[in-house]
Amino acid sequence: MTVSTMIPDVPAANIVGMVVSLVIAVGLPIALCIIVWRKTKARISSFFIGAATFVLFALILEQILHVVVLTATGTALTGNIWLYALYGGLAAGVFEETGRYLAMKLCMRKNLNKQNAIMYGVGHGGIEAMLLVGMACISNLVIAVMINSGQVPALLEMSGVDGSTYVLAVSQMTAVSTTPAWQFYMAGLERIAAIIFHISASYLVYLAVKEKKLPYYLLAVLLHFLLDAMVLIIANYLSILAVEGITLLFSCILGGVVWKMYHSGARNGAAA
Repeated sequence: MTVSTMIPDVPAANIVGMVVSLVIAVGLPIALCIIVWRKTKARISSFFIGAATFVLFALILEQILHVVVLTATGTALTGNIWLYALYGGLAAGVFEETGRYLAMKLCMRKNLNKQNAIMYGVGHGGIEAMLLVGMACISNLVIAVMINSGQVPALLEMSGVDGSTYVLAVSQMTAVSTTPAWQFYMAGLERIAAIIFHISASYLVYLAVKEKKLPYYLLAVLLHFLLDAMVLIIANYLSILAVEGITLLFSCILGGVVWKMYHSGARNGAAA
């Protein structure tokens, strides 16, 4: 049996799902950046500070911690979903919210206001969406085109893969074809929830820095911890659709509260 017959064609519905999630992951942050900039006159630099902070604290520093901790604990941590969720949620909360706090305190201190805090959140959540989901969607789309155009056998032959690597490559490509179409939309839905959360958390940390009230920072860490830990745990018991629905609800409730805080005037004395 040849590779081309082993891997079924990717359905059009799957490709549409990839494109929709790609548009959300890349287009939504850009659209929000433009909207926030035009509506509030926030600085574009705040977007890039948020993006750079995510890369440094979540993709570099946090990952270094994971390598050290997971190497030291092994299956004692990864083999227990509750311990792993608590650790993962706490690490994400501490690193990302601390990064937010330091970025606003050190890099944005001369221009720190609520508008720039929101723009920071768009950048923080936006780059996460672009790198984690956007790149995955592009990769899946490339694989889909290769499968449907019959280029897979030639590619595998040119790359010289064999043995376990060959089996893994075929398995990954087959997943792109056989995964139910609706699951490809879930990545986009998850990013909507994540961006709402990051904007909300950024406003809370802004209050911590601007009003010198540490409890707002601690609240952001706690909420981040709860969200990430909850997702890891409930994913073992509920469907993907239910998990993403709960995540979106959590983020929307937080976003609604922060929206009211933003517009209340009670805690925005430094808005100008």
